[in-house]
Amino acid sequence: MIHTNQKIIKHKVGLLNLADELGNISKACKTMGVSRDTFYRYRDAVDEGGVEALLDQSRRVPNLKNRVDPAVEKAVLEYAVEDPAHGQARVSNELRKQGIFVSPSGVRSIWLRNDLGSFKLRLRALEEKVAREGIILTESQVRALERKKLDDEASGEIDTAHPGYLGSQDTFYVGTFKGVGRVYQQTYVDTYSKVAQAKLYKTKTPITAADLLNDRVLPFYEAQELPVLRILTDRGTEYCGRADQHDYQLYLAVNDIEHTKTKTRHPQTNGICERFHKTILQEFYQPALRKTLYTSIEMIQSDLDEWLIHYNTERTHQGKQCNGRTPIETLIDGKEIWKEKFIA
Repeated sequence: MIHTNQKIIKHKVGLLNLADELGNISKACKTMGVSRDTFYRYRDAVDEGGVEALLDQSRRVPNLKNRVDPAVEKAVLEYAVEDPAHGQARVSNELRKQGIFVSPSGVRSIWLRNDLGSFKLRLRALEEKVAREGIILTESQVRALERKKLDDEASGEIDTAHPGYLGSQDTFYVGTFKGVGRVYQQTYVDTYSKVAQAKLYKTKTPITAADLLNDRVLPFYEAQELPVLRILTDRGTEYCGRADQHDYQLYLAVNDIEHTKTKTRHPQTNGICERFHKTILQEFYQPALRKTLYTSIEMIQSDLDEWLIHYNTERTHQGKQCNGRTPIETLIDGKEIWKEKFIA
């Protein structure tokens, strides 16, 4: 009788013991639900190495003959940091020019072993090397980091340093009103503080898009002694066109404001405006339209302005920068960050 306390081999030992008790290997195998070949393999293992031989042995033994030369692996890893945007086929071709031969699948295998399998992971390795060694970035590396920044924005990850650093502008279709016609809202939200401005129009054109900035946005930031450095918009015709013939583009150029456009077919890029539009629809337009019959765009604008005062100065936010403060409180506190950067 064989004894063991290890659960891993208890079933195997039980099969051998049962065969001894019954004196019938076939019946023991049928009872335990295993084949006779398995029984004989277990018995032979015990005869040769004792009960410990029944422990499961991993069959995944790495074939070191298939592993690439260490010098080749080192070249692939260095290239991954030098040009993180290049794919495995491009890396294979470029290294071949240097006399280093590795297939695209070989490049991929090296990346996966070293946690570099995606563009973002290779960029992270580059950023860590910059932070650790303080290297000077090449033009290719700068382009890769800029591409990551745009990809992050396309996924809703917006990098904003202080109030005025990046504004988000979008057009919102309010509805069609009897005696008024179609009504569109031009919206501007500061991505840092979430302070919002909005103005209503009967059309959506480059002129109306520029008018919001000229009438509401820039005067507000001038009063706060803050700059407007960059604006993010979608690729609508009211925002995009030939720079020398497009009113909105011309307005941005005159006021030295950088224009960033969303990634094609990625509306979530402008997620801050999208979220604001949902809020304004639920908290202002739906309640207001149930109790008021508007006969002019001026009437709607008047009530909208009152609600915006409440939104900016009384309504607390739980966002990344606000943390329970109102947008205007967040903006005022953020001005200190701007002053530090401006002085620097």
